[in-house]
Amino acid sequence: MRSADERPRAQGGDGPGARPLTAAAAGGFVERHGLWDERQHVAAGQVRRVIDELGLDKVRFSFADQHGVLRGKTLTREAVPGALRSGVTAPSSLLLKDTSGRTVFPVFSGGGLADGRFAGAGDIVLVPDMTTFRVLPWAERTGWILCDLYHPDGTPAAFCSRGLLRGRLAALADAGYDLTVGVELEFHVYRPAAEGAVPVAPGRPGAPGPAPEVAPLTSGSQLLHEEGLDRLDDLVDLLYRGLTGLDLPLRSLELEFGPSQLELTLDARDAAQAADDALLARAAVRQICRRNGYHATFMSRPATVETASSGWHLHQSLRHRATGEAAFDPAPDPAPDAEPSSAPGSVSGSAPREPLSPVGRHYLAGLLEHAPAATAFTTPTVNGYKRYLPMSLAPDRVVWGIDNKGAMVRVVGTRGEGGARLENRSGEPAANPYLYIASQVVSGMDGMARRLDPGPPTTDPYDAGARGLPGSLDQALNALDADPVFAKALGQDVVSWFTTIKRAEFARYLAHVSDWEQREYFDLV
Repeated sequence: MRSADERPRAQGGDGPGARPLTAAAAGGFVERHGLWDERQHVAAGQVRRVIDELGLDKVRFSFADQHGVLRGKTLTREAVPGALRSGVTAPSSLLLKDTSGRTVFPVFSGGGLADGRFAGAGDIVLVPDMTTFRVLPWAERTGWILCDLYHPDGTPAAFCSRGLLRGRLAALADAGYDLTVGVELEFHVYRPAAEGAVPVAPGRPGAPGPAPEVAPLTSGSQLLHEEGLDRLDDLVDLLYRGLTGLDLPLRSLELEFGPSQLELTLDARDAAQAADDALLARAAVRQICRRNGYHATFMSRPATVETASSGWHLHQSLRHRATGEAAFDPAPDPAPDAEPSSAPGSVSGSAPREPLSPVGRHYLAGLLEHAPAATAFTTPTVNGYKRYLPMSLAPDRVVWGIDNKGAMVRVVGTRGEGGARLENRSGEPAANPYLYIASQVVSGMDGMARRLDPGPPTTDPYDAGARGLPGSLDQALNALDADPVFAKALGQDVVSWFTTIKRAEFARYLAHVSDWEQREYFDLV
């Protein structure tokens, strides 16, 4: 977080009659349960100063739900000290809903879930992580804080996805490693088909209203075309200013292959920070676009897309905790006078050039071994499975390759050039960042613990004989249920909670009569 002196002042300076934001009183929920460390207390003091000096009127207290969607409340300036002291309450049923907003579990007729902690849709407490505070560039006099979730007794909320990732990263740290993650998010941006157009019917839980009618901004088929991106310069500038104004590590904004398709990339960071970055970047893109007459979506395959679905390519590598050195880097090349090798993949008369260290190979093997189960987290929507097509730059097989963009896992980088890393290309951009990354840690750690071997790299990533990725959300959920490693790492309650919510979504999908069915059968039979 930048200091108050480094931040641009909000429009208009301090508002008339604005009162200084006094320090939060002691003795509240946060102090009582010891939920802040010294770093959080220091950040809280900086935040209070920024709010006072910029004259902010409102602060959004937000958390990531199970779908990776931001939920929360906007508090007035006067209410902020109390929120810093005791958090912000919200219905616990927010953690039990599918993507339509329908509560999947019967909270009023039973309390068995997580030992009854969600019975009656009682409260959870949003405790702000003060190190995440931002001033929103697009919302006047408004701050934003990401929160962690707790039960009223001060214990971490059972299904807080941010907390679940932290738990897996702590286990990885105990094993002697830290995870670095780089994010590539593809998305589509459209213009509304008609100014002021609104859905013809309101939505309700279990039956969302109609999607907005939109028109494409580009015709597609021209990857990285400079003039094509130049035509979108107003949009690109809006996104650049908004994302960098949030202190996000924006690396690039690119024109992708599909109509109206763009990509943003973020510099690699510590995994926990990278997950926060991805969450906020998606929300920022959507909000900035909406405020400026565009419609952005991170849905993988919108109805207007026929040639290029959107993916989330997740780059990952380990560092030795003790030294900070890259753990995936292969050993240095052997000396020139080393004995020739006949190992698979070697060049006659030369020593083999392994792309990964043994640790990297074991981690990679874990990703492959548990790919079907992890797909429930990397691709958690019905729509995302429509992206798994052969010969499409999206994977549909559980294989790995060296710099091969058709493989599910692509090995990239060499010693001295940023280090070796693994790029999982199977994810969709709508995935919950915390659960996506946690699924990689669970898989990779099992590969390391069992010293699994990934086998040779593929030369044909769409080989019909290779093991396929799940063909539907239902198949991925079945694979997750059948994989004991995830139940052991995350807890059986977490796996059951997630699969129950997602199966409810899939059941609604199967019950819906689609436009395709109507066209295919209505006038034929």
